[in-house]
Amino acid sequence: MSARWLFAIVGAAAMLAGAALWLANSAHPRTAAPTLGAEAIYAATFRDPAGGTRSLSSFRGKVVVLNFWATWCAPCRAEMPGFSRLQAQWAGRNVQFVGLADDDPERVRRFARELSIDYPLLVGGTEIDDLAQRLGNRDRVVPFTVVLDAHGRVARQRVGAYSEAQLAADLKELAVDSPAT
Repeated sequence: MSARWLFAIVGAAAMLAGAALWLANSAHPRTAAPTLGAEAIYAATFRDPAGGTRSLSSFRGKVVVLNFWATWCAPCRAEMPGFSRLQAQWAGRNVQFVGLADDDPERVRRFARELSIDYPLLVGGTEIDDLAQRLGNRDRVVPFTVVLDAHGRVARQRVGAYSEAQLAADLKELAVDSPAT
């Protein structure tokens, strides 16, 4: 094989690899830098499925796992039981999970009962989508999870399912800074 053919084959392989990498990266939703700070996050207020209101400020000083989800979302359904287990494991160490859904309150109530979700689930409309986008969910997909440190700063962002093991490792790292640990 001549050097010219070898060069052409290597060049074509490099172009194919580059195209595959570009396609892989453009096909997956990505996060962006958050565009709001702790005070704006804590000022957000939503309804619980029973119709009451709850402000995120009630979780001030805790490591907060904000999970944006929907009742129709299969990956959300898959990850939420793990979130419930982690909530039970970490509750005594100043960690709080909160689910935020742009969904019908009755559907959210049934969903929570069916999956035995024992952390707060809050509902809303465009204000939940807007918060998710301002927290870095560039493509507005669910599930989207943001972990806030005990000072309300965004410490982690994840588009797509968050594995229980990875989230536990992240909480172990972040909860060290939490005032109650």
